[in-house]
Amino acid sequence: MDQIMGYWFSNKAGKEIDSVSKDINNVPKNIKGGAHKMVTKVTEKKQKPLAELLQEFDLPAGIFPREVKKYEFDEETKKLTVHLPSICEVSYRDSSILRFSTSVTGHIEKGKLTEIEGLKTKVVLWIKVTCIVSEDSKLHFSAGLTKTRERKMYQVIRDGVPVDKF
Repeated sequence: MDQIMGYWFSNKAGKEIDSVSKDINNVPKNIKGGAHKMVTKVTEKKQKPLAELLQEFDLPAGIFPREVKKYEFDEETKKLTVHLPSICEVSYRDSSILRFSTSVTGHIEKGKLTEIEGLKTKVVLWIKVTCIVSEDSKLHFSAGLTKTRERKMYQVIRDGVPVDKF
């Protein structure tokens, strides 16, 4: 009797496992990918602070405002996407001002942040910043023209002041 029951349970369990396997394989690809991403996110290690990442690439931690809570960094492409809760401005000790959109993207490499989207500086007008290059004690901001500023002004992470529009 035990053998018959054991056979019945193992046969039933095998069919259930096969059924679940078929169900999983019949899930649309876009949903399977989402499930995979959820599992990947759960298993990913904790992300280092943005300031630490910037310093690893020889850029000052205070380029971005304190309000940044989340960023994405693709190690293969070196694409950096920084998310802010709202559009804001940061004033620095040298009287320069940077304005940040809710999402700032760029490609990061040693001493450079290039192909920047979502960042402006005020020269006379608000001009889009396309590149920041760190060189010794200077930061070079390319915004239609290149503006060089003291690197030490950007070492401290500052608060952003909310503004109405980017």
